[in-house]
Amino acid sequence: MATPFMLSLDNIELQFATNHLGHFLLTNLLLETMKKTVQECNREGRIVILSSEAHRFAYREGIRFDKINDESGYSSYFAYGQSKLANILHANELARRLKEEGVQITVNSLHPGSIITNILRYHGYVNALANMVGKYFLKNVQQGAATQCYVALHPQVKGICGEYFMDSNKANPTSLAKDSELAKKLWEFSLSLT
Repeated sequence: MATPFMLSLDNIELQFATNHLGHFLLTNLLLETMKKTVQECNREGRIVILSSEAHRFAYREGIRFDKINDESGYSSYFAYGQSKLANILHANELARRLKEEGVQITVNSLHPGSIITNILRYHGYVNALANMVGKYFLKNVQQGAATQCYVALHPQVKGICGEYFMDSNKANPTSLAKDSELAKKLWEFSLSLT
């Protein structure tokens, strides 16, 4: 989380490449198999895309399409927020496309909560503080997995699609996260990079 500026092996800013493009590509590679399985089994399929409340702290324009690799304007926290915003936009656009196709697959995104992990390893003092006092107010790994499990498996989520969840409940993401034109633009941009 909030890594120093780095490029992936494909020369794409690392947080965007890892947190968004990797998920985008994997989902697209598995999608036809999932559609076939859903049809053969006649059961709803579910795609769950992990995001974060950090999507609220993306760059002002949301996704910096023309500056994705711009080191001079890079902010590690805004870049992380951008990648997490991209996760929600991806989920919403995929949900829209699958609904349009009439496919029985739901797609939702979620925030797992603030969890005790080493995600802040690039921020020494913050990481040390989080590890020291985090056990009193952060979720453990099992608690952090609860919302993913709920959205992926719980009967109450059957048929729910294109939503954002937090603490096993629907939540309200930012207006940028709900921007369907931004989601479509991100989809095309992501296709061009994968």
